[in-house]
Amino acid sequence: MIVVAMGVSGCGKTTVSLSLADKLGWKFYDADDYHSEENKERMAKGMPLSDEERIPWLCSLQEILLREFSLGVNVILACSSLKRMYRRILMGEHSMKNRQAENYTEPNQAHSHLDFSKDILFVYLHGSIELITKRLETRKGHFMSPSLLQSQFDTLEPPDGTENFMSINIEKTIPEMVTEIGKKLGLNI
Repeated sequence: MIVVAMGVSGCGKTTVSLSLADKLGWKFYDADDYHSEENKERMAKGMPLSDEERIPWLCSLQEILLREFSLGVNVILACSSLKRMYRRILMGEHSMKNRQAENYTEPNQAHSHLDFSKDILFVYLHGSIELITKRLETRKGHFMSPSLLQSQFDTLEPPDGTENFMSINIEKTIPEMVTEIGKKLGLNI
């Protein structure tokens, strides 16, 4: 199983994911660790990333998820996943359709055709811009400029009924959120 904690910067993706990973003994990845230095510098300067700047990053994350899934490893990924297209890339759907459209043949056909989209749960952490702004004002040591929060809300496409997801209001405590995710996964934590 793969859980992707998603939402705008400052919504608690990393904190919730680390707590959940600790409770379940699952492997944790923070998508922020995989941004290029150029992307980190842009965001630190308050410049939002374009789709073209995000796609290589998302493809790297998708490769990690695919590798772990093929090894049978349960994973929790903290990743903004703001747009539907970004979530499709993480699930491998976007790249698979592009490959099929281009008659692309990958050397390892079995590896490229693993379908793990049904095994991904997106956990949409949402809250008011006022609450998240307060959180960002107290956050230390992160490259993301708080001035980008509005652009993240503008970019955000919340998950809909076509995606495997659950929504959690971030006004809840971390233990409450972790318990709620555990229930959705059918686990008692």
